[in-house]
Amino acid sequence: MATYKMITVVGTSPTSYADATEKAVQDAAKTVRHLGWFEVKEMRGRIAEGRVAEYQVKIEAGFRVEGD
Repeated sequence: MATYKMITVVGTSPTSYADATEKAVQDAAKTVRHLGWFEVKEMRGRIAEGRVAEYQVKIEAGFRVEGD
Protein backbone atom coordinates (compact mmCIF):
# COMPACT_ATOMS: atom_id res chain seq x y z
CA MET A 1 0.00 0.00 0.00
CA ALA A 2 1.16 3.55 -0.66
CA THR A 3 0.26 7.03 0.50
CA TYR A 4 0.14 9.95 -1.90
CA LYS A 5 0.22 13.72 -1.54
CA MET A 6 -0.95 16.42 -3.96
CA ILE A 7 0.69 19.77 -4.68
CA THR A 8 -0.50 22.70 -6.76
CA VAL A 9 1.86 24.20 -9.33
CA VAL A 10 1.38 26.99 -11.89
CA GLY A 11 3.39 26.81 -15.10
CA THR A 12 3.79 29.66 -17.57
CA SER A 13 4.93 29.90 -21.17
CA PRO A 14 4.94 32.48 -23.95
CA THR A 15 4.29 29.65 -26.43
CA SER A 16 1.34 27.39 -25.45
CA TYR A 17 -0.68 25.71 -22.71
CA ALA A 18 1.11 22.44 -23.46
CA ASP A 19 4.50 24.08 -22.98
CA ALA A 20 3.33 25.69 -19.72
CA THR A 21 2.20 22.26 -18.48
CA GLU A 22 5.49 20.62 -19.45
CA LYS A 23 7.49 23.33 -17.68
CA ALA A 24 5.37 23.03 -14.52
CA VAL A 25 5.97 19.28 -14.35
CA GLN A 26 9.69 19.56 -15.13
CA ASP A 27 10.26 22.27 -12.53
CA ALA A 28 8.28 20.39 -9.85
CA ALA A 29 10.28 17.23 -10.58
CA LYS A 30 13.49 19.09 -9.68
CA THR A 31 12.48 19.25 -6.01
CA VAL A 32 9.74 16.63 -5.55
CA ARG A 33 10.52 12.92 -5.77
CA HIS A 34 8.15 10.20 -6.98
CA LEU A 35 5.84 12.40 -9.08
CA GLY A 36 3.32 10.08 -10.66
CA TRP A 37 0.54 12.08 -12.34
CA PHE A 38 -0.93 15.52 -12.89
CA GLU A 39 -4.34 17.03 -13.56
CA VAL A 40 -4.91 20.39 -15.24
CA LYS A 41 -7.22 22.42 -13.00
CA GLU A 42 -7.23 25.84 -14.71
CA MET A 43 -6.04 27.39 -17.94
CA ARG A 44 -5.70 31.14 -18.27
CA GLY A 45 -3.39 33.71 -19.78
CA ARG A 46 -2.13 37.24 -19.83
CA ILE A 47 -2.96 39.75 -22.56
CA ALA A 48 -0.62 42.53 -23.63
CA GLU A 49 -1.32 44.98 -26.44
CA GLY A 50 -4.32 42.97 -27.62
CA ARG A 51 -2.41 39.69 -27.99
CA VAL A 52 -1.77 36.61 -25.86
CA ALA A 53 1.45 37.37 -24.00
CA GLU A 54 1.58 34.37 -21.66
CA TYR A 55 -0.18 31.05 -21.20
CA GLN A 56 -0.74 29.92 -17.60
CA VAL A 57 -1.73 26.45 -16.41
CA LYS A 58 -2.60 25.48 -12.83
CA ILE A 59 -2.01 21.78 -12.21
CA GLU A 60 -2.29 19.42 -9.29
CA ALA A 61 0.51 16.86 -9.23
CA GLY A 62 0.50 13.70 -7.16
CA PHE A 63 3.51 11.97 -5.65
CA ARG A 64 4.11 8.97 -3.46
CA VAL A 65 5.06 9.71 0.14
CA GLU A 66 8.11 7.76 1.31
CA GLY A 67 7.34 5.37 4.15
CA ASP A 68 9.45 4.48 7.16
